[in-house]
Amino acid sequence: MDVPPPHRPPASARPAAVLVLFGEGPDGPDLLLIERAATLNKHAGQPAFPGGGVDPEDDGPVAAALREAWEETGVEASGVDVLATLPELYLGRSDYRVTPVAAWWREPCEVSANDPREVAAVARVPIAELADPANRVTVGHPSGFAGPGFRVRGMLVWGFTAGLLTQLLDVGGWSLPWDPTRIEELPPEALRLAARG
Repeated sequence: MDVPPPHRPPASARPAAVLVLFGEGPDGPDLLLIERAATLNKHAGQPAFPGGGVDPEDDGPVAAALREAWEETGVEASGVDVLATLPELYLGRSDYRVTPVAAWWREPCEVSANDPREVAAVARVPIAELADPANRVTVGHPSGFAGPGFRVRGMLVWGFTAGLLTQLLDVGGWSLPWDPTRIEELPPEALRLAARG
């Protein structure tokens, strides 16, 4: 994956990791996403990959991604095969340098929002739905920001997660032509939550 200069993290940024978990779901190959709780101080209400900060007791980003996925959704690390760590990406709004950890869900288990203080919902989103041009939009923000987005499983996926999903679709050869001029503005509630961090 190519990392453009604005997304290359400074060494001073705090380490974090997300689990990019591919599996064979009931509707075909899929990825696990969560919706963060609206009460969080950072990234409240946003769809995301399971993950969070690397704690001192974690043995690096892989351990952190697996621990966070377990805490947030109940994914059991014993059923997950880690495939690779992807290049670090900078999440400037919260000053994190995020390592995406790509993995295969060899033995899927039941998942749910384990801690409602952190996670509002959990969804297995088929890759076919993410690639479907009908589900792809450009998300606009009053600040002038515009970036890729996805309308899937009742969620508007935008920001960091949508950018990473776009890269994954491209690298995996799953991307289909879509209309980037189809713009959807962030809804007021998402704007209110995003303003908190």
